[in-house]
Amino acid sequence: MVVLLFVLAAVLLAIAAEIFLVLGVPAVLAKYLLYPTMPDLIIGQRLVGGVEVVTLLAIPFFIFAADLMARGRMAGQLAGLFRALVGHRHGGIGHSTVVSCMVFGAAAGSAPATVAAMGRVAFPELRRSGFSERFSLGLIASSAECALLIPPSITFVVYSWLTGTSIAALFAAGLMIGVILGLGFMALVAYTAWREGIPGVEQAGWRGRWTAFVNAFWALLMQAIILGGIFSGVFTATEAAAISAVYAVLVEVFIFRSLGLRDVFSIARDSAVSTGVIFILLAMGALLAYFITLAGFDRTVLAIVQDNNVNWIVFMLCVNVLFLICGMFLDPNSIMVIFLPTLFPVAMALGIDPVHFGIVVTLNVCTGMITPPVGLDLAVTSATLGRPVEQVIAGIMPFIAVNLAVLALVSYVPWLSTFLPGLIF
Repeated sequence: MVVLLFVLAAVLLAIAAEIFLVLGVPAVLAKYLLYPTMPDLIIGQRLVGGVEVVTLLAIPFFIFAADLMARGRMAGQLAGLFRALVGHRHGGIGHSTVVSCMVFGAAAGSAPATVAAMGRVAFPELRRSGFSERFSLGLIASSAECALLIPPSITFVVYSWLTGTSIAALFAAGLMIGVILGLGFMALVAYTAWREGIPGVEQAGWRGRWTAFVNAFWALLMQAIILGGIFSGVFTATEAAAISAVYAVLVEVFIFRSLGLRDVFSIARDSAVSTGVIFILLAMGALLAYFITLAGFDRTVLAIVQDNNVNWIVFMLCVNVLFLICGMFLDPNSIMVIFLPTLFPVAMALGIDPVHFGIVVTLNVCTGMITPPVGLDLAVTSATLGRPVEQVIAGIMPFIAVNLAVLALVSYVPWLSTFLPGLIF
């Protein structure tokens, strides 16, 4: 019966039904077909109870903070700082784009917000510096993925909610892996610049660098407050999200005066819509996961793994293939709420560290964000920069190769994911 529900979900997905229907219709059918005597009230209880978790409060705050920074001045100031620091090197504008997206993503926690904010700033400069249009589009879309890894990350918030894993440990591990992925993108930028003879821009003097640092001070201070507070234990990730939203309002409205109160209310409205979409998906996913768990599907999968003597290496390979395929069609949150309730207990039974497993899952959904045909960052890049999505897809292919290389490395070298959390906590 559970298999039939998955088939139904696949059919709904194939006919382009809304994702909340792909998750919700099989869940409701599961209740009436598998548990007909169960009170109907259980559906409402599970929908509300599934998202009635304090940890998830971080999501609306991070989205609001990211939208404020994107519409204000902080995003552009970060780009200006890293352009002044590394722009003079071969392909320096490409390097500064990667680092700017990483740092902005660390505050935003959202890859689409990073694309929307940094794309408008970086794309014209990449083209002027000599990078092709396809490569520039691919670089912007892929660099934004680091927002899912470098803390604070909305994806880690959802993973922590689903599995009970320490969110601080996930943030610490994500910081290291996010830097590794960023370095991989920078290596590709350096190779492309060398192959095509792309020079750097005129070197900024010490005065110019100092001016760029002063301009970006408030944006950098935001990162220091958030990460320092979380890792030192002064406040939780949810509290950090609230602080980031308040901080962004104070800086953009009262210090920079780049936004008025009318703008803040407009941004809050848009952020509320984005938050509502995410929470509807999470609620529907929680309902579906509840009935899948009741049906004992996770125990069935574990029994199959044990009966066939599947070790953690083969299991990780299967997980990567499954998530990469699903990432072509589903958004990160939907993938996690569908599969983690089943796969996480199996991973724990095989002795896989929960933080390591979380990093592997997040890297997979990162790749899904830029994988056609439905990669969300592809659509956001196309809409933000007014370029056909086919052109974005053509430019993204080398970056997908970098993603897969980093994924293979992280999957089979658990130390990379567990070293920093073990050092801090």
